[in-house]
Amino acid sequence: MLRTPRRSLRHLAGAVTATLALTLLGASPALANDPVSADPAAPVTVTLVDINDFHGRIDANTVAFAGTLEQIRAERGEDSTLFLSAGDNIGASLFASATQQDTPTLEVLNALDLAVSAVGNHEFDRGSADLLGRVSDTADFDHLAANVLGPDGEPILPAYATFEVSGLDVAVVGAVTEETPALVSPSGIEGLTFTDPVAAVNETVAELEASADAPDLIVAAYHEGAGAGTPDGSDLATEIAGGGTFADIVTQTDAEVDAIFTGHTPKQYAWDAPVPGEPDRTRPVLQTGSYGEFLGEITLTVDPATGEVLTHTVGNVARTTTPAAELVATYPRVAEVKSIVDAALGYAQEIGSQEVATVTADITTAFAGGNRDDRSKESTLGNLVAESIRASAAETPAGADLAITNPGGLRNELLHAGDGVITFAEANAVLPFANNLSTVTLTGASLKKVFEQQWQRDAAGAVPSRPYLQLGTSANVSYTFDPARTEGDRITSLWVDGAQVDPAASYKVAVPSFLASGGDNFRAFTEGTAVDTGLLDYEAWIAYLGEQSPVAPSYARHAVQVGGVQPTYPSGSDLAVTLSALDLTSKGVPAATMATAAVVAADGTRTELGDFTVQAGSTTIDAPLPAGVSGAATLEVTVAPSGTVVRIPLQVEQAPPAEGLQITVPPTKWFDDATMTVVDPNGGTALVYVFYNWYTLVAGSTTDGRAELQVPTWLLGPGTHTLSVMTIALSPGGESRLQIVPVEVTW
Repeated sequence: MLRTPRRSLRHLAGAVTATLALTLLGASPALANDPVSADPAAPVTVTLVDINDFHGRIDANTVAFAGTLEQIRAERGEDSTLFLSAGDNIGASLFASATQQDTPTLEVLNALDLAVSAVGNHEFDRGSADLLGRVSDTADFDHLAANVLGPDGEPILPAYATFEVSGLDVAVVGAVTEETPALVSPSGIEGLTFTDPVAAVNETVAELEASADAPDLIVAAYHEGAGAGTPDGSDLATEIAGGGTFADIVTQTDAEVDAIFTGHTPKQYAWDAPVPGEPDRTRPVLQTGSYGEFLGEITLTVDPATGEVLTHTVGNVARTTTPAAELVATYPRVAEVKSIVDAALGYAQEIGSQEVATVTADITTAFAGGNRDDRSKESTLGNLVAESIRASAAETPAGADLAITNPGGLRNELLHAGDGVITFAEANAVLPFANNLSTVTLTGASLKKVFEQQWQRDAAGAVPSRPYLQLGTSANVSYTFDPARTEGDRITSLWVDGAQVDPAASYKVAVPSFLASGGDNFRAFTEGTAVDTGLLDYEAWIAYLGEQSPVAPSYARHAVQVGGVQPTYPSGSDLAVTLSALDLTSKGVPAATMATAAVVAADGTRTELGDFTVQAGSTTIDAPLPAGVSGAATLEVTVAPSGTVVRIPLQVEQAPPAEGLQITVPPTKWFDDATMTVVDPNGGTALVYVFYNWYTLVAGSTTDGRAELQVPTWLLGPGTHTLSVMTIALSPGGESRLQIVPVEVTW
């Protein structure tokens, strides 16, 4: 059955031409269509091989990666195989590639005859001018971007490219994630518009379908993929149910698209997805993971007479284990790749093997499920990088009061690895993007807004695929937060150098230029004035490591989730403040065991509340406020063994004096002393006098508002008597207080 207008029209036109030719030659049209005499062409197979998120992996595995591709080509046939990419070929690269601005990676892909690549967000790391100039000039392949428009509203790159594979015309349409403006430095893409990738692909497909030379097959290469918040192995239905762009890719990409390659997230999957509007047909949807560890392979068996895909396969091919020497001897392209790799590694070895520092223990990004780079969590590495930025920028004329860094900029770890030595290459791999460092002057109100924007919203107000990004901060920054509060009001306190941030004061914040221009949706940075420090992040970072060597990780959290804090507390009332997630998830972080709490009054008076056990990273400070504390105060909690210091602002209100003393006298025999209990609801210390006709029977004082006095009954004789109890005290607020209460006693 013919399922598409393009194929039916193309092949109908061919049939009409053939019939007309036969008629002119005197042949009968019936003879031309005689099924007995016709010789229909046999089905042909088109093999599509792809990578995504290669990220400049020039290392010992690159030859095996190239060999895997060549083995597939050898098995499937050169003319039947098309090699393409779903983007992020460069950027966040290994040292051997990064040190030469990814030229070795582009040369490797050229040597492997990469046919075409969708553009990824990392292709914009150095700005669109770099992509359209140096990168495009070096690459022998086109970058595709149907959804990236210039100031004139036209695409800055081709939307598609067409290739002949197995005698068929195969069009590849490319698009990049719409979140790109939040992922790269905004200054580098000024004037560009990133539109809905699915809509852009569909518009391009419609144009291809309407053209006179419509292709036989259409492939979509999206630099966008299944949700980053779900683990590998999730089923397709779960991903679609999660909604978002990936669900749109699967369910809304034009039915004329025969295969879909994805990237960016990066996950590994190979699924058969329902074709929209055609419940009896599926098409392949694939992503390889990253770094060339797998190559994606889709085969399409096609009826060449109709362009209809009869069958397909979809899967990821693991990197070959064939010895490198054998691959080099067998495949000329692999030999060329090895030559490029050897030269790049040799150059990197010269400058990268130099020792720059030592570390006393692992200093890493946050880990989740054994995997690095959990960008939703604070890390020892992120905080150390931020501290290096603060220290470096503070020595420049631009200055710095504090520093902040983004988690996505941290691309490797500082690992002890037995000897603790950190080489230039290892240090550089942590910060491969070569950002300038800027100092942005922000008001305290804008600085708080920066931290509120960790709960992410894109420019249109939508929640992106990573809904929360945890910033790294310099060592002099701490803050508390409560995610249960209203959006925009989740940061409950913010401190710099032990003092609360003043919303009206100005603060110099040192940051990578990526953040200074509002990257990662931290648009509050653009509310300030930015000054270039003249430093590059990796240069300042490496210099800092050398100055601080041996470098020890700090396990102290800078941001702590705090719940249960009341807007105001009556004097002397109980606290019930909960601290959660006190343990960082970086490698080697010891579990918290104890929290020591104190209340610091406005005048600096410190009252210890005691020690509180920490279990599974959480504790509750359950203790009464010290008597005498009123007004602004701070609950200060120090966590062992990490050294985390949490400061929580409190507002204590002095309660008005309570009315009346509470006086009790149990029945007593005459001539025995009567025990009189006097309780002052106001608490504190007071002088207490018991009178009979203004003759003092006994005197004493209260402790914490309570006193017990022995009244001599023998002075009054048996019977019922009316006594007077008077207290003279200073209230906790410092005001004089006098109370006289009559009390009737009998003995």
